[in-house]
Amino acid sequence: MLQKHAIAAVLLAGLSFVIPSAQAQSALLDLPRDSQHATVMQRVGITDVTINYHRPQVKGRQIWGKVVPYGEVWRAGANENTTITFSDPVTIEGQPLAKGIYGLHLLPTEGDWTVIFSKVHTAWGSFTYKQDEDALRVTVKPQPSEVHEVLTYDFDDVKADSAVATLRWEKLAIPFKIGVNVHDIVVASLPNQLQGLPQYTWEGWDDAATYLLTNKFALEDALKYEEISIKTEPRFDNFMTKAQILDAMGRKSDAEQARAQGLQRATAAQLYAWGRQLQGEGKQDQAFDFFRQAVKKDPNDWVTHDGTARIYSAKGDFDNALKEAKLVVAGAPDNQKIFFEPTVKKLEAKQDINKK
Repeated sequence: MLQKHAIAAVLLAGLSFVIPSAQAQSALLDLPRDSQHATVMQRVGITDVTINYHRPQVKGRQIWGKVVPYGEVWRAGANENTTITFSDPVTIEGQPLAKGIYGLHLLPTEGDWTVIFSKVHTAWGSFTYKQDEDALRVTVKPQPSEVHEVLTYDFDDVKADSAVATLRWEKLAIPFKIGVNVHDIVVASLPNQLQGLPQYTWEGWDDAATYLLTNKFALEDALKYEEISIKTEPRFDNFMTKAQILDAMGRKSDAEQARAQGLQRATAAQLYAWGRQLQGEGKQDQAFDFFRQAVKKDPNDWVTHDGTARIYSAKGDFDNALKEAKLVVAGAPDNQKIFFEPTVKKLEAKQDINKK
């Protein structure tokens, strides 16, 4: 029994440098901590970046150079390792870093700082940090910041293929840029994604093809995906996507054939929707042709009146355009009327509804 008590005393003595005796905290029990736990996540493309950390407070102390000494590796937070996780490979300040979870440390100085990504992410703080376990080091410049009493991580300057992770505490900000090769990652992920439930739907293959088409990337793969979509379920939608892919590949004759096959399967609402999409792309004449085809397909479909109103409006015939627009509002479901009521008001004011 004495031996057990002696062991316990040694253990608690060893933990006392971490757990102040004046506070109700515990390394063994789940109790409130002075430095609260937090996570922040940002998606860039389809890549998730997650920072898991604890948030110390200033509490009137001099932080930089005192609480956090210059020239010593710091845990970039409190308590256990601050960690950063990347679901795909990234670049940090332009340097490559493999996907995975890393211990995040900082080496502060009175000048530039070093951001450290350690292969070890399960340690307590930086007390057992070893430089030979680094996966990457980058140098960054700290910046002045508004006062932050509690240490905070944010993602700033978020773009389609990058974001800046920034630590802010006291009056200082430490940013580092994360870059993602979005297109390569998405393209590499598509075969795996299409092994799941999406493989049994026409939409899954069509979505993959549409992504490649929109980004003018790997059009041969886009065409293969679209062919599978059509074999899964031939529809107006996937034939039209196929036509667009073939157009992008310069195969105009094949594109026209695919477009004709799609039109055979189109509903009036689909023809109208495709016309609106073409309008959004600035292809007014082509859009109006689809609006006319929608009327021929089903003149009683309420949505086709909007297409006819737009044709009248472009000609400056606001009276007939207004009549058609009122038919749209009268026939539309209650949850759709709100989208078409502004059209009526514009036409009453003799304004072309095709112009923003």
